[in-house]
Amino acid sequence: MTTDDSRLAHDLATEAGRRLLSLRAGGGDPAALRQQGDRQSHEFLAAELARLRPRDAVLSEEGKDDPARLAADRVWIVDPLDGTREFGEPGRADWAVHVALWERGELTAGAVALPAQGTVLSTAQPPPPPPAPPGGPLRVLVSRTRPPALLDKLADEIKLTLVPLGSAGAKAAAVISGAADAYVHSGGQYEWDSAAPVAVAQAAGLHASRLDGSKLAYNQADPSLPDILICPAGLAPTLLDALRAAGCSDPQ
Repeated sequence: MTTDDSRLAHDLATEAGRRLLSLRAGGGDPAALRQQGDRQSHEFLAAELARLRPRDAVLSEEGKDDPARLAADRVWIVDPLDGTREFGEPGRADWAVHVALWERGELTAGAVALPAQGTVLSTAQPPPPPPAPPGGPLRVLVSRTRPPALLDKLADEIKLTLVPLGSAGAKAAAVISGAADAYVHSGGQYEWDSAAPVAVAQAAGLHASRLDGSKLAYNQADPSLPDILICPAGLAPTLLDALRAAGCSDPQ
């Protein structure tokens, strides 16, 4: 592994993903598989960051939150297994590993590994901007299990087709590739869900914000970050205007 932060994020997410694929290939009870995946991936990432970046703080979904991170200049924000539900379902590929670095108020490095898709997106080699939307109803990615109710109101303002998908990282990747036009979420997420996807999306030239257009803030005392919009920069004004018109843009 190299000393560059973006490359480190890429390498850590890649290796964690490889380990998760190996674990998954062994089969077993889905609930136990999910628990093992979360734990083993967290333990690997925490140990490697402690070894390679011993002075940095870490905020992980599966780790105990240390308030000392609030005074740190550098904080790694990781989701060892995003899309845990999908990881336990045979054949599903919409789960991910998220590794991001926050420095003094900004996300400066990030990687989203999609192991079952054989893909790693990272700031080490930012993806190209997605192609222009093909026209017609916007393809909007939503949670498989808790699609936000606001989408019904948004559909009154703009034509859209809802596309359910698992991991936030998988959703961001679909927007980055042009397979979908936007990712809209409201009603329950945390910093580790979006930090790495946002770092990569912004490096690819996409728009990423709260639903009211305000900046996504990381390394906060309360890591809840419940709503998000990721889309091509050219679509952002249209979507933000529609969210405001639908009364959907008040941060939660």
